[in-house]
Amino acid sequence: MNQQTVRAPLHKFSVTLSASRLGARRARLLAAQQLRCWDMPLDPARLVVAELATNAALHGRVPGRSFRLTLTVVAPRTLRVEVADSRGDRLPARARAAAEGQAESGYGLLIVEQCADRWGVRSGPVPCKTVWAELDLGPCR
Repeated sequence: MNQQTVRAPLHKFSVTLSASRLGARRARLLAAQQLRCWDMPLDPARLVVAELATNAALHGRVPGRSFRLTLTVVAPRTLRVEVADSRGDRLPARARAAAEGQAESGYGLLIVEQCADRWGVRSGPVPCKTVWAELDLGPCR
């Protein structure tokens, strides 16, 4: 029998925000407040949240729909940032083109690639997608 190890969350925070610049700003501020409550380092998580929330507000926006920010801490001190929006038809590409100087946008994902230990996109449920990033935060200080 194949058994998978399931990591139970130590902490979880989730909030729905308007798919707007103000919603993206609130995502960053709420994430910083939650990380302080959990006694977790603010950076680079705050930057990752800002980039993913901004992308949801700009590229994942559907009029009348919101996006969801979820922060989860799992052992051993891994922070998972998830931003789900209603534009499952618009999947982000790897930031390669921006790094080569060929694109006018996409630099936010380049920042996420540099800051996160892992990141990716999960499709569904239709019509949604979730862009996620994981940061290994190391031992407590």
